[in-house]
Amino acid sequence: MHRPAIFLFLLFPFSLLGQEVRMMRIKKAQGEIRLDGVLDDADWLTADVAQDFQQTFPYDSSLAQTLTEVMMTYDDKNLYVGAICHDPVPGSFIIESLKRDFSFPVSDAFGIFIDPFDDGANGFNFSVNPLGVQREGTLENGGGFGVTTAWDNRWFSEVKIEEGKWTVEMRIPFKSIRYRSDISEWGINFARNDLKQNESSTWSWVQRGQNVANLAYTGKLIWDAPPKKAGGNVSLIPYGIVGVNHDYEVEKKTKVPWNLGLDAKIAVTSSLNLDLTVRPDFSQVEVDRQVTNLSRFSLFFPEQRQFFIENNDLFARFGFSKIRPFFSRRIGLQDGKVVPILGGFRLSGKVNQNWRIGIMSMQTEGGVPQGSNSENFVVAAVQRRVFKRSNIGMIFVNKQAFDLYKPLWSDYNRLLGLDFDLASANGKWQGKAFYHHSFSPGDKAFVGANATWLMYNSANLTVHWNHEYVNKSYNAEVGFVPRLSRFNPESGTVEQHSYWRLEPSIEHRFYPKNGNVVNYHAPGIYYDGYFDEYWGETDRQIQLFYKVKFTNTSYLEFNYNEWFTKLFFNTDVTFTNQDFISKGGYDYRTGRIFYKTNARKRLNGSSSVEYGSYFSGQKISSNLTVNYRTQPWGIFSVVYDQNQIWLPNGLKASLHLIGPKFEFSFTRSIFFTTFFQYNTQQDNFNINARFQWRFKPMSDLYLVYTDNYDQTLSVKNRAVVLKMIWWITL
Repeated sequence: MHRPAIFLFLLFPFSLLGQEVRMMRIKKAQGEIRLDGVLDDADWLTADVAQDFQQTFPYDSSLAQTLTEVMMTYDDKNLYVGAICHDPVPGSFIIESLKRDFSFPVSDAFGIFIDPFDDGANGFNFSVNPLGVQREGTLENGGGFGVTTAWDNRWFSEVKIEEGKWTVEMRIPFKSIRYRSDISEWGINFARNDLKQNESSTWSWVQRGQNVANLAYTGKLIWDAPPKKAGGNVSLIPYGIVGVNHDYEVEKKTKVPWNLGLDAKIAVTSSLNLDLTVRPDFSQVEVDRQVTNLSRFSLFFPEQRQFFIENNDLFARFGFSKIRPFFSRRIGLQDGKVVPILGGFRLSGKVNQNWRIGIMSMQTEGGVPQGSNSENFVVAAVQRRVFKRSNIGMIFVNKQAFDLYKPLWSDYNRLLGLDFDLASANGKWQGKAFYHHSFSPGDKAFVGANATWLMYNSANLTVHWNHEYVNKSYNAEVGFVPRLSRFNPESGTVEQHSYWRLEPSIEHRFYPKNGNVVNYHAPGIYYDGYFDEYWGETDRQIQLFYKVKFTNTSYLEFNYNEWFTKLFFNTDVTFTNQDFISKGGYDYRTGRIFYKTNARKRLNGSSSVEYGSYFSGQKISSNLTVNYRTQPWGIFSVVYDQNQIWLPNGLKASLHLIGPKFEFSFTRSIFFTTFFQYNTQQDNFNINARFQWRFKPMSDLYLVYTDNYDQTLSVKNRAVVLKMIWWITL
């Protein structure tokens, strides 16, 4: 632990060399800005113009072929953005749909990336496509991994299409973003997709291979005077819900549940927000997409509930993807069942340019599942910026059971953790080092987890290193640590075992001089190894791969894998409740080919085939994804996964998962989505249909229908829910 951690701390940020920092001045509007998509107001004519965008794809060494011009101004309440997106090539735009939060990489679009604290750590993104569809999200931990679009807030825009161009006007209320009123320089960047010309570009240069949202590459927005505090900002979000559901398997009766609840958002300062919730309900959230699981461990499903989204990275960023000290889906969900939440609060945001804090408390209702106690969940986090874009953070998590209103002091779980996150000024170096310690009744020994991670990512080279250690007594009940537990079918109990993990990789990208067909090709090697506490090997994957990214955005990959798995018990490796194979160590190998077509085409998709040995037998796995856009009103897609397994003694399994999905955008405010999931592994056929009417900004009416059957099409359960959410700004 100590040497890698010391090495990581020594690798603090390097300055961005060879690229001039671009600057844009913004001055207060002297007159009214009419939001009509026409940039003829006097203040637009005198504003600074950001132009000379630079390509990020297919190259990063030349000016964009398609011209884009951007202006900015503001008044006491709003930030305004105007853009002229020149469009010299006639023809229809490439539009994903009319649905909010479209996918930016596969749509013609214009976007702005704002770093209001100019610290390269967190920010906001607002984008529109040529048909005026909005997309907003947060930039977490530097934005190097893209935009989190689960965040929603009120802002306004208009788009006008003219011959040879389309123009954009945005009005972003200061109340909708977090910023400091004493800072006169913000980080800023603009991005433009002109997919007809197969070109993406940004105002401030972004190295290819990096995400255009990466805050390491922003320019400077220079204010004539720091924007004032937004003033009182309180939003009340009441909801009402009524439904009908019937359980055909267990209770075998019909219920008519209903509920009223309230969320509130209160701006304590312009950069610190208080969120309150009373009896929240998340029935309008789209259900999780099912996957075939051929591992011995639980799968991770992302958080989709809105209350837990904003500033979620402040809590969820701690630890690693498979060593999470806090996982918000542990609150209000247990074994796939909803546990009613009585209420809670979250205070989160920036205290100043260097300090960021968050504290959340949620109280669940007792008796669900039957006989369970009510529980209180508290998570508190603090981050301190160090160097330019790195930070040191501390997290505390507490789960406490209650009997009526009295805490049960013998039923608790707590955790304390310290993390260091590295992000260099030039965006090429990223890393982490952490130590977490859990506290549970009866602890007598070391109960910690620690890890280090370091990655270098340039245009040509990506090198990655990771080590992890989790002690068998480590217990993060409000976290996600799937490899810690091991089910023993002989005793019917779950055992916990310490483990180590080592995970290095290297990839080198070559860019042909004539890139008309191939944008880059990249060979590499990846290793992923798990060991017990005595360094006995338990799992291993060695992968040799070769990637080809084509200039038309299609993608091809070949890989060869050497696997080793140690089975500690006789195990059903088909996961279909069939016979077991003998415990012991198994070496096996597979080859895989993956191809993704040009996503700019209306008909696009991907497919993969993997074949080879599987423990003592053989396995072939294939995947097919097909998407078709009927621009701009419909997206039709289907995902099909199949696994065929053959083992000695005639043991075999055939697993299938098919998921058609249909998305209709009747207007920019009326949507209908339905999808089906047929999963033979889980013996389940699911239908989920959701109608949404956004009758005013951030206010919605939902009608959701859910149906579940077994493979014989015998119904398991069925539900219909009607929910209205009303956003009221005081």
